[in-house]
Amino acid sequence: MTRVVFLFLLFVVGFGPLPGCVSLRKDTANRIVISVPQQRLVLFRNGEPVAEYPVSTSKFGLGDNPGSYATPLGRMRVAQKIGHGQPLGMVFKSRKPTGEILPPNAPGRDPIVTRILWLEGLENNNRNAYKRLIYIHGTTEEQNIGKPASFGCIRMTSADVSDLFNRVGVGAEVVVTDKKISSFVRSSAREQSALAATGHSVPSAHEKPLGADHLHIVHKKTFGPTNPAASSLNATKLPNSEPASGRNPETQTDLWHRVALLSPSKPSEEPNNNHRAGQGVRRRFLNLLW
Repeated sequence: MTRVVFLFLLFVVGFGPLPGCVSLRKDTANRIVISVPQQRLVLFRNGEPVAEYPVSTSKFGLGDNPGSYATPLGRMRVAQKIGHGQPLGMVFKSRKPTGEILPPNAPGRDPIVTRILWLEGLENNNRNAYKRLIYIHGTTEEQNIGKPASFGCIRMTSADVSDLFNRVGVGAEVVVTDKKISSFVRSSAREQSALAATGHSVPSAHEKPLGADHLHIVHKKTFGPTNPAASSLNATKLPNSEPASGRNPETQTDLWHRVALLSPSKPSEEPNNNHRAGQGVRRRFLNLLW
């Protein structure tokens, strides 16, 4: 019996979980950064930005006091993932699917839908996050995404939270900051440089600091190379931009044109197709508000 258990654990750790099982491995590659002033969530993998989404944090401000309905700041982690395989719009009550499916912006309804990433605080200023039931979750009120409208959680559209759910695992770090993404990345890089200068340990390869060596303006819907003429840091709002439900046009640049933070790739004499594809994804897919 002991041998069977050992072989099962060896299979799970080496080859991944069986269908319906929870992986024993913790996600150390992904890091989620949420900017409250920008109402944006950016996913970094191994220090590289790979995805970006609009979100909605609390309309009651920032904090961690029980009963405050505020969004906590600081470092947290994904403690549980709930909703795998459920259809978009599935309503959850007490983290259980009810069987009811709602479309976006269903009138008079504001339940938790689609997916739940339950957060656990890692710092003293967010130690209550888990018992306060602070989640990243889907909402039916998609018209309010892009502005503070929640009761403490981080809300996303059903499509976006499903995508994020599929990209990250339990244990992934989540940072909620009151800074812009670009400022947070730069301060993170400075902290890592200071640690290295004092001889303290620095993150390993899979925990390397967020890169901010190159700034480009990219187009989310363009799959060609970045336009060099548009590499100015002063991203301007373009006319006839595609509208976005629930986003404040007075506080954001054009929907699809933003400043992206991209770390330079190491030069290669003969880059393979996977290398080129990876560079293309980084250049064309992620866009951050400046």
